[in-house]
Amino acid sequence: MTDEEKEPRHRPGPVRLPLGALSGALAGCAALAVAEAVAGAVRPQAGPVVAVGGAAIDRTPAAVKDWAIRSFGTDDKLVLRLGILAVLALFAVFLGIAGLWFRRTAAAGVLLFGVVGAVAATGRPDSAGATDALPSAAGAVAGAVLLYVLTGRLVTGRLVVGRLQPRAESQSPRALPADGDWDRRGFVIAAGAAAVASAGAGLLGRSLAGAGGRDAVASRRNAVLPPPASPAPAVPKGAGPRVPGLSPFVTSNADFYRVDTALVVPKVDATAWTLRIHGKGVDRPVTLSYDDLLRRDLVERDITLTCVSNEVGGPYAGNARWTGVRLAGLLAECGVRPPSKGGPADQLVARSVDGMTIGSPVEDVMDGRDALLALGMNGEPLPFAHGFPVRMVVPGLYGFVSACKWIEDIELTTFDSYDPYWVERGWARRAPVKTQSRIDTPKPFARPGAGTVMVAGVAWAQHRGIDKVEVRVDDGPWQEARLAAEDTADTWRQWTFPWQATPGGHTLTVRATDRTGAVQTGKRARTVPDGASGWHSVVVTVE
Repeated sequence: MTDEEKEPRHRPGPVRLPLGALSGALAGCAALAVAEAVAGAVRPQAGPVVAVGGAAIDRTPAAVKDWAIRSFGTDDKLVLRLGILAVLALFAVFLGIAGLWFRRTAAAGVLLFGVVGAVAATGRPDSAGATDALPSAAGAVAGAVLLYVLTGRLVTGRLVVGRLQPRAESQSPRALPADGDWDRRGFVIAAGAAAVASAGAGLLGRSLAGAGGRDAVASRRNAVLPPPASPAPAVPKGAGPRVPGLSPFVTSNADFYRVDTALVVPKVDATAWTLRIHGKGVDRPVTLSYDDLLRRDLVERDITLTCVSNEVGGPYAGNARWTGVRLAGLLAECGVRPPSKGGPADQLVARSVDGMTIGSPVEDVMDGRDALLALGMNGEPLPFAHGFPVRMVVPGLYGFVSACKWIEDIELTTFDSYDPYWVERGWARRAPVKTQSRIDTPKPFARPGAGTVMVAGVAWAQHRGIDKVEVRVDDGPWQEARLAAEDTADTWRQWTFPWQATPGGHTLTVRATDRTGAVQTGKRARTVPDGASGWHSVVVTVE
């Protein structure tokens, strides 16, 4: 038996295990950087993080989505991205350590993850086809090669009498040399080069993604909304009481809530955008451009939107001035009739550029309310996050059955023949906005002083209007609040209640009555399937 054969096998010690983990982390970063660079050239939505995240959203039960929105608010997408990156990081570190024993298997693990990303990208509703697999495939190959190279530097050679020599052919590939026996210089050079290259690829990806959206940004910057043929009436004086802590009557674009499934906000070039209207009962199908809509008579209306994911007392309601084209008039020009007038279609399915489908009742869209294809929001072209170039706005319906952003297709069909995105996931087919009210001030657990405390908030029942708001202190009687001036039945209404507060703990509760005489129910219901219900309460301590 030779001296080589007698030499004991060593397990990786405290030095090389962390370096194996570092190798995996570097390989993971390189894979993501290369993938994002390629996605910048293909399209940002094809990136593996976005594709896998979108697939995760599509397959998440409605109750879990509701919990995410309730827990993280509009940061839910950021949390999802961070969660995906954390899982990828742990997976990469594991493969890096495993690569000290199984180099080829670890590299194959990176390739497998690339397959997952490619399948997710090509399986998305808005997939452009096989090219969407390229970012994940390129990233996986880069990561696998780098992991194989780095772990090779950690297991190559063995120390014999102070000299680094190649591993004997007879030595098992799983018999690793001691911590002193690895290619330090080669590892440092390879790791440093990988880090620099990954940073460069990441910057390239950002640059390419930005370049891809420049035409869209330019089209929005150059868009000019003509004066509306039917301007909105001036907001009445007194519609927005000046009470500290009360939501402003008009919600700014920056503060308007955003709840959707898009991990990357679509940036659509308005000069290339078109909208197709077709389907059952459409006698004259049409394809319209952005300029076609601008040339039509525009209307301007104040409308409050509400998300079905809004909990009782939640923040997902906002009021804005929308400018757009009457959807009912456009449909009528195409020969569409509502079911009440013999039309064969009872559902309008709107499709977004990102594959989202939203179904609205044709009867509601054509019953005379100000249902719009909106082009403007608060006096400017729609922000990208809120649907530029065109979105739907239908007062009185929750957003998930009406407010399609980045719309590109309208199909007339029936509820029996097609289930849109949210209906497939357990939400209701029809969802009129429920009568709701909210206390904006004082905030929960506030500690106001004794004396007159102004309680204030908002109430909404779009397309019906608010007739009365009442406040209850503890278990006392309901007392009528002072309503601010009404703008329209399609906007929220603000209210105030001067409360003579006495020291101690108190519970303030609010309820509203809409113009049909229906009193807001106190029965609690969750958001799924058709919106939350119940009375909003806050607990305060008067000092």
